[in-house]
Amino acid sequence: MKLFVGSLPYNITENELSDLFGQYGSVVSTHLVKDQFTGRSKGFAFVEMATRSQGHKAMENLNGKQYQHRNLVCNESKPMKKKKYRHR
Repeated sequence: MKLFVGSLPYNITENELSDLFGQYGSVVSTHLVKDQFTGRSKGFAFVEMATRSQGHKAMENLNGKQYQHRNLVCNESKPMKKKKYRHR
């Protein structure tokens, strides 16, 4: 199950993110979204949990929880929509 995690502290690392979610099950992958020019975190990430039940457990426990003075937002990730490009 893939989760969207928002309102993260800007100084969080992939390892810290994995450890945070690892308390609720097996973390398959993490992707901390960073600014392409500065390399600084944009304050959100995607975390993939091994099973739906582990994902739901993480959501229930972390959504709204304060972490490093920020209230986390944690919900199920929605699939990306295909972008329509305009041709000129």
